[in-house]
Amino acid sequence: MKHFIDINNFNKRQIDEIILLAKKIKKYPKKYSLYCKDKTLGLIFEKQSLRTRLSFSVGMQKLGGRVLELQSKDIGFDNKREKKEDVLHVLSQFIDCVMIRNNNHKQIVDLSKENILPVINGLTEYSHPCQILGDFLTMQENFKNYKNLQISWIGDYNNVLRSLIHLQNIYKFKLNLVIPKQIFKNYKKEFSNYKNNKLNYFSDPVSGTIASNCIMTDVWVSMGEKNINKKKYFKNFTVNKNIIRNAAKDVIFMHCLPAKREQEVTSEVLDGKNSVVLSQAKNRMYIQQAILIYVLKK
Repeated sequence: MKHFIDINNFNKRQIDEIILLAKKIKKYPKKYSLYCKDKTLGLIFEKQSLRTRLSFSVGMQKLGGRVLELQSKDIGFDNKREKKEDVLHVLSQFIDCVMIRNNNHKQIVDLSKENILPVINGLTEYSHPCQILGDFLTMQENFKNYKNLQISWIGDYNNVLRSLIHLQNIYKFKLNLVIPKQIFKNYKKEFSNYKNNKLNYFSDPVSGTIASNCIMTDVWVSMGEKNINKKKYFKNFTVNKNIIRNAAKDVIFMHCLPAKREQEVTSEVLDGKNSVVLSQAKNRMYIQQAILIYVLKK
């Protein structure tokens, strides 16, 4: 049984397969319009969602499948009535695959190990692999040779960045982490586990973005995070026109959204000519479709 939990569970060949399939679906959507006929996808959201909800729902329907959105409390997935494993066993009698978005990564990992149903990680506090594969598809559409790319991440050390680091460790493109010293010190040990000669740390947004082809950011305080005081460490970490000018001429700006305008990015950049945030959002659907076909394929 196949699952999609973290990017570092896969090798380059497997990820290439998913990316290539997403490109084919985007180019020839009618060819794949019945690939998931008579299949049902269950969606369990324990956190708010716009892009993940739309991309999975519309994507599955465009593949000819059905979508059932399940409220965690309503189906007893909150562990108050019965074990989550027992709930999943019941779901397996009615649906073919489940996507879970929650704040408990270990729970998703443990459920996948039960091999009751194909499980897809729609975001946890630890990682956001669907987002990063959609971003990787967007990068490949903008640059012919992604191997020579220099990507700079400016902001927090969070779930999206962790999945990006997982991807970098597989493809070995150049990735600069531009993170405040006060934040980065908490992740030094984890960072050392992934360190290679193309993965580098910077505390200065200017030196960390020189000649970058792609600048990525995210909110400074993640959804559900309680430590809002850390915002004070991000002074001068706003992606603005000066940061963009400092980068390569062909630089693209990426943000997984939602964005806090004038905090991690100015509206001038977010809405500007270098921004590909809407392409990112749209590409999430093609990646989700490819992931669905991948995990449902016998």
